Amino acid sequence: MHYQEIIRQIKKDLEKNKDLAYKKGSMSFFKEKIKPIGTRAKDTRKIANSYFQKIKHLPKLEIFSLCETLLETGFMELGSIALSFTFKLKKQFKKTDFKTFEKWLKKFVKNWAHCDDFCTHSVGYLICQYPELASELEKWTRSPNRWLRRAAAVSLIYPVRQKEKNQAVFLQKSLKIARLLLKDRDDLVQKGYGWLLKEAANHHQKQIFTFVLNKKAILPRTALRYAIEKMPEKLKRKAME
Repeated sequence: MHYQEIIRQIKKDLEKNKDLAYKKGSMSFFKEKIKPIGTRAKDTRKIANSYFQKIKHLPKLEIFSLCETLLETGFMELGSIALSFTFKLKKQFKKTDFKTFEKWLKKFVKNWAHCDDFCTHSVGYLICQYPELASELEKWTRSPNRWLRRAAAVSLIYPVRQKEKNQAVFLQKSLKIARLLLKDRDDLVQKGYGWLLKEAANHHQKQIFTFVLNKKAILPRTALRYAIEKMPEKLKRKAME
């Protein structure tokens, strides 16, 4: 399989659809430096779907290898396409794929968009299928890499959204990750675990509200606001007192 030729074709199609005004505007959404081509998300998705039809017959590991090559380019859209290809293979995921995903997070994820896309889809789906993997997230909370620390929380969003599947396990894991990240000073990490608590509250409002009240003396305001965002006004007021 000639990865570079496929990537060249994908990049050519992305270039055809680029919007320079959108490119300039997209850069303002990130504090860190990004490398966009300037293709809008809906057009990038169309291109991803089109090219997946051409490669879906290939073995999973070959497609994973292509995805890694796409991620290595550093381009936002090529990275997004790699993550799209990966999630389309979800029915073929095995427990051992966790190590590959962890490597990609450490090596290639450099912004919140790719972190959230990857973790709320492929990583989260994998953890949902193999709940024992949730324990692996705890070590990420101690990483100097802000995206790995954010990923520790965001990777549990997919599992806590699944109402009937291992909810007690994932609720406890979510609370543990939030406790481990509680004093993290990075606002993007705070927003990450605050978002996780907000999602968990959809099915476990009482438990999340109790957690927030018990920790509010040390819970950063950013995380607190995220966690209670969807709660009734009465509970919000109490939490913000």
